[in-house]
Amino acid sequence: MLCSQDTVHKETTIDEVVVSSTVGSGKKTVSKGRVASIDEHLSKLSRVEMVRRGNYAWEPVVNNMATERVSTTIDGMKIFYACTDKMDPVTSYVESSNLQRISLNSGLDGNPQATGNIGGSIDLKLRRVGFDAKPSEYNASAGYESNGNVQVYGADAAFSTHRFYTNFGVFYRHADNYKAGGHQSVDFSQFQKTNAFTNIGWQPADDHIIEATLIYDIARDIGYPALAMDVKKAEGIIVSLAYRREHLSRLLHRWETKMYYNHITHNMDDTKRPDVQIHMDMPGKSQTTGLYSLLQGVKGKHYFQLNYDAYYNKLFADMTMYPDGGQPMYMLTWPDVGTFNTGLALTDDITFAPHHHIRLSAKGAWQHQQINSDEGYQALSIYFPGMDKGNSSLIGRLAFSYAYEHSGWRIAVGTGYGTRAPTVTESYGYFLNNTFDQYDYIGNPYLKNEKAIEVNASVEWRSDKLAFKAETNTFFFQDYIIGRPDTRLSPMTIGAAGVKVYQNLKNAQIVNASLTADCQLVSWLQWENHLSYSYGQESTGARLPLIAPLSYLGNLRFRWHHLEAEGGVRMAARNSHCGNEYGETPTAGYAVWHLNLGGHFQWGKLGTDIHLGVENLFDRYYSTYSDWNHIPQKGRNFYVNVSFQL
Repeated sequence: MLCSQDTVHKETTIDEVVVSSTVGSGKKTVSKGRVASIDEHLSKLSRVEMVRRGNYAWEPVVNNMATERVSTTIDGMKIFYACTDKMDPVTSYVESSNLQRISLNSGLDGNPQATGNIGGSIDLKLRRVGFDAKPSEYNASAGYESNGNVQVYGADAAFSTHRFYTNFGVFYRHADNYKAGGHQSVDFSQFQKTNAFTNIGWQPADDHIIEATLIYDIARDIGYPALAMDVKKAEGIIVSLAYRREHLSRLLHRWETKMYYNHITHNMDDTKRPDVQIHMDMPGKSQTTGLYSLLQGVKGKHYFQLNYDAYYNKLFADMTMYPDGGQPMYMLTWPDVGTFNTGLALTDDITFAPHHHIRLSAKGAWQHQQINSDEGYQALSIYFPGMDKGNSSLIGRLAFSYAYEHSGWRIAVGTGYGTRAPTVTESYGYFLNNTFDQYDYIGNPYLKNEKAIEVNASVEWRSDKLAFKAETNTFFFQDYIIGRPDTRLSPMTIGAAGVKVYQNLKNAQIVNASLTADCQLVSWLQWENHLSYSYGQESTGARLPLIAPLSYLGNLRFRWHHLEAEGGVRMAARNSHCGNEYGETPTAGYAVWHLNLGGHFQWGKLGTDIHLGVENLFDRYYSTYSDWNHIPQKGRNFYVNVSFQL
């Protein structure tokens, strides 16, 4: 069941995956059980939308802000994508079978390890069986979807004693090209992926815990119908080693220190595309080494966390073009840029009266970026004479919120201020083609840090039969970073409309508002409703791109013993107020219906979960505002998923 919660310490359940959040849920549960993808879990969270460039590895967007303004971590570990086109978001390297909790923080009130999180922060908490659990546990799952011949298989096992635990598993996904509404084939939407993981815990003495994690994820033959190229291979290796001390004293109850390393490789490929004018290879690499040390404690009415973290990341990407009858042409697109970041964060949750709660959070960080390639530096210096090879900046955030809770009411207000440094792409990217607006992009090493002020408020009322919530937030930006055309420059990509250089705009504004109403009609029937609207505009008066239109989600949920059924609709208005100056064009409104049925059955020690349903019931042909280049969504899709627990 998915219930709406607001406080940091409360949790809600989505099948086997737990979601904790500083914002309300507002969207329906995932109906596919353990075989649901991370993308599907994320897309059901309030404030979260997904940018689709294909059928695989969707990019999460929080409060209508994408990767540049959202911090995404895995168990607190910083990981950076290795593709200049953002084909491999951090979330693509975890599978549901290894996921315990998704922690979502809205806006500037980020998790302790988050940096640059103006829009929000997402932390994927990995599943660990823990000590003194069941001595052994075995799980297997399988799923099938009719549209695209999607096949999912997974198996994992867990063993636990008082001193040792481990859980490990492997997950495989395969999909062919899917069909949009009306049985129209969407070519280059296939993929196959394998994810293997191991988590180990050892307790040499009570309250002294050592934990290790290894994740290996590899995806091949990934089609991206919204782009000009596909992906031959995307590979991630993620390792960590942590020491945790429990119950240090009456004041300090937990101290955790973790060291980690990850290596991401991403190879783009156009050899399977017809009519390629110039064949090219575009590999990218990302390597990150980091650590954090988190101290948690309670004193009187205060629950506090103090966190120190540091990481060093290297990004490298290049491109080789092979013209017919000519010599290969080589270019660095990310010129081997190293980023070192270190910061200190503090949060304090205060209950100063029975119905009054305050939350304070702050983080300060120092960051240094350095171009390590002389060749890349010389190429960018042509456009920015006299530029330095590196730059340093101080960034940070400060957030405050107050909540009053009494007699079913909860009223909350908050504000915050934060800054973020430009990304590697924004500072040092070199002729990166964007298929959204058909421009080549060049970074700008002279960019200022982006600043933002957030103001938010919510009102919620709950009774036994009814829950209602209205919430809004507004972000006021200064020195907003976005690409703007430079008519003095000529593009390198054949057919490109021109060249854009990243610039600081004087200001920009993003507003989000939503209404949620859940009604328990009778003991076995619940009606859920969620209405949302967003608005984005920058200093010239132009609308910002990829801002969600007016949308509605409605579900009727039926429960009887161990069975649960649901029918619902997802609707959106025409996206006519779009960012025309940034290459965005309107999308039509739509209404898409779904039905599903699921249940849990227990036969002795064997538990079975079965989920079946149909998505896009009436086979509607449609695209959402966040479907890159208006690639259509799936048409009618029947699915069945089964999982076993022993």
